[in-house]
Amino acid sequence: MQSKNQKQVFLRIIRAIPISLLVFLVIVIMLLITFNVVYADRIYPGVHILDVDLSGFSREEANQHLAEALMYTYEGQLVFTYQDQVWNARPVDLGYLMDPASSTQQALEVGRNGWFPTNLIEKVRAWFTGVALPPMVYYDQRMALSFFQNIAGAIDQPVQEARLSLEGTEVVVAPGQIGRELDIPAMLTLADTALNYMQNVELPLVVKETPPVISDVGTQAELAREMLSAPLVLNDPDTSSGEGPWTISPSDLAPMLMITHGAEGEADNSNYEITLNEDLFRIYLNGLAPGLQIKPINSRFIFNDDTRLLEVIEPAVIGRNLDIEATITRINEQLNSGGHSVSLVFETLEPAVTDNSTGEELGITELVHQETSYFYGSDSARIQNIRTAAGQFHGLLIPPGATFSMSDALGNISLENGYAEALIIYGDQTIQGVGGGVCQVSTTLFRAAFFAGFPITERHAHAYRVGYYEMRSNGTRDPNLAGLDATVYVPIVDMKFINDTDSWLLMETYLGSYSLTWKFYSTSDGRAVDWETTGPTDIVPAPKPLYRENPDLDKGDIKQVDYAADGANIYVTRTVIKGETILFSDSFYTQFRPWQAIYEYGPGTDIPDSGDD
Repeated sequence: MQSKNQKQVFLRIIRAIPISLLVFLVIVIMLLITFNVVYADRIYPGVHILDVDLSGFSREEANQHLAEALMYTYEGQLVFTYQDQVWNARPVDLGYLMDPASSTQQALEVGRNGWFPTNLIEKVRAWFTGVALPPMVYYDQRMALSFFQNIAGAIDQPVQEARLSLEGTEVVVAPGQIGRELDIPAMLTLADTALNYMQNVELPLVVKETPPVISDVGTQAELAREMLSAPLVLNDPDTSSGEGPWTISPSDLAPMLMITHGAEGEADNSNYEITLNEDLFRIYLNGLAPGLQIKPINSRFIFNDDTRLLEVIEPAVIGRNLDIEATITRINEQLNSGGHSVSLVFETLEPAVTDNSTGEELGITELVHQETSYFYGSDSARIQNIRTAAGQFHGLLIPPGATFSMSDALGNISLENGYAEALIIYGDQTIQGVGGGVCQVSTTLFRAAFFAGFPITERHAHAYRVGYYEMRSNGTRDPNLAGLDATVYVPIVDMKFINDTDSWLLMETYLGSYSLTWKFYSTSDGRAVDWETTGPTDIVPAPKPLYRENPDLDKGDIKQVDYAADGANIYVTRTVIKGETILFSDSFYTQFRPWQAIYEYGPGTDIPDSGDD
């Protein structure tokens, strides 16, 4: 019985649950309908814009309330600082404007902008936990950019390296400057954050600073002043040379200095260097170099025919060249260490043959040829010139394979070098000139080279036949010697030959009373000379003598100033043989012009009938 009652109770409970759920659902729906009716045009409870509660506000009420509560657009303060400078800005100055209507619309849409379940959840969440929405704003970042660009105009400055320069001899120093640049992208980010949270803030400006690579040039400035504090003196280390010293004043030195610093990217570009303007100094030193050069000169020897050894008659001369690059380096070093006196740097030039050289080393072991010419009747001035010119070749050496230039060895023919005035051929006449008789020396050398079998690369004949060059030892003239003369006129007309052997060639010259002997010492290679001459051909008689008045002569005085000579053509051929081999053949053609005798006489003198005007 009891069990049956319990079962009935359970069944009544089961039947009551659906009814209760239905009643509960009806109540909930009635409450929701009532809630939606009450808040039909109002913002649901718990909805905020930032910290402004808009619960139950109509659209108009919310707009008004937000406009009054959120005055940040016009009343907010953003303060920017850098060092002791301050810039104030309102949000509106940065392009920030809050939109109350859009913000209200955003609040009204909470719980109304989705499906029913979604809307229901949003309403419940707003009621119990609240919903905070950001205000709807209009932000024109271009205005913020312009604001910060204006600030940058007052802050930014370029980096400036400390500068060092010269104005004349004055050293000018400009200090370095730190570069500054407002980091505008960083400031826009900071401003965005503050505006989004509608905060009044004080923000230090983000400024990027770039220090100069060179900020202090005091040490270099002192060095420059030291360099220009006294003249620069260049000295020849060889005090016996008689050259120098050379003094460069500070005003002349200043333009020859360069102030530079390393280029960007180099290992060390953090300082200035004070160096010479090497191009200018090269020009200066190149001007000194020729006067300081000493050419190396081989020793001069004679060959002792008894001992067959070389004997020094003039010691070798050690040569030198101004080493311009090394001198520039030394000047740089001295100036940078505070020095003002610098010794020039020279490159030593050793001669090919020194006093210790032996005949065996040089291949000078015997007399290979000697030649003698005669000049009977020469006056003292002509003999002086022959002696002076021949002395230039005594003991002189010619290297193997070298072309010897008589003009180079002779050098300048002048009174200062020991020459006298004597008769020379100049143009179409014979006149007094410095060095008359030197051609006796060139003719003797030509014949020595000719009969020794050396190749002759340059030879010039005289304009007319000269009796001295056809003389034999007894004073007679040998026409077969005609065409074996050579003239030299330094530096235009030369006589050259080649030492085409493997040995050095030593020349010795000996002057007799009226003779000149030229000796060649070397090592014979067995060569021999076969030669022929036509002798003078196609003879053209000399013109009749010419007489001309000379007001400097007295009446009755007649003086011969030029001498007659017949014209002629001469062909000389030579074949140089070594054993069965012909080394070479050559020929020399000479055309002598007919030459007129010329006499000068004093005014009123009776003269012979020359047959010429």
